[in-house]
Amino acid sequence: MKTNSIVLGLLVAASAAFATPAYQAPAPGSYTLPVIKRAADGALLDANGDPASLAALTRGRITVLSFIYTQCASPNACPSATGVLWQLNRESAADPALAAALRLVSMSFDPVNDTPDRMAAYSALVAEDPDAAPWHFVTTRSDRELRPILAAYGQAVSKKANPRDPTGPLNHTLRVFLVDAAGNIRNIYSSGTLDVRLILADVRTLMLEAAAKPSVAALPSEGN
Repeated sequence: MKTNSIVLGLLVAASAAFATPAYQAPAPGSYTLPVIKRAADGALLDANGDPASLAALTRGRITVLSFIYTQCASPNACPSATGVLWQLNRESAADPALAAALRLVSMSFDPVNDTPDRMAAYSALVAEDPDAAPWHFVTTRSDRELRPILAAYGQAVSKKANPRDPTGPLNHTLRVFLVDAAGNIRNIYSSGTLDVRLILADVRTLMLEAAAKPSVAALPSEGN
């Protein structure tokens, strides 16, 4: 499938970009990340078709939440975001503390086409590793349940005039959210700031913050 090949290519590109030495990310803990707002809840379906809650996937761990749709073939949009989350997943597999603190969520804004079965197939593009941070692929039951979630996160989505556009049938902004373990949005990345090294520095900054205030952002002993 064309989309799958593009996603896989972007995973490789994300890995290569991460290894580029020219970029210097800030040292974790050398800065603070103010609270932007609360991460909104919403009714979801997981990749098994079971009901899920967005609040449950944005509490208890530091969460990197990406809005995507699987038909997207624009290399600077959904495939790029998926590639960045894949690199975060790979980094966490080699760092037990990061794996215990982190959660990744890829949420579709195309419920008509991105059914639970489709999201399950999409998640199969990334290797499962029990040592890595959990990565959830979720969708919604309908546009009616999706719309308030998109509004709460400021995620713009619209249909293209040409539904057969080679980059995909939807217009959308690229927005990836960093949510702390208490459910507060602490950063929002766009195409210009979606860099694995910056996100890792931000995640580790929140880990240091949580360690200094364990009663505020204690992590659960188990679960996702």
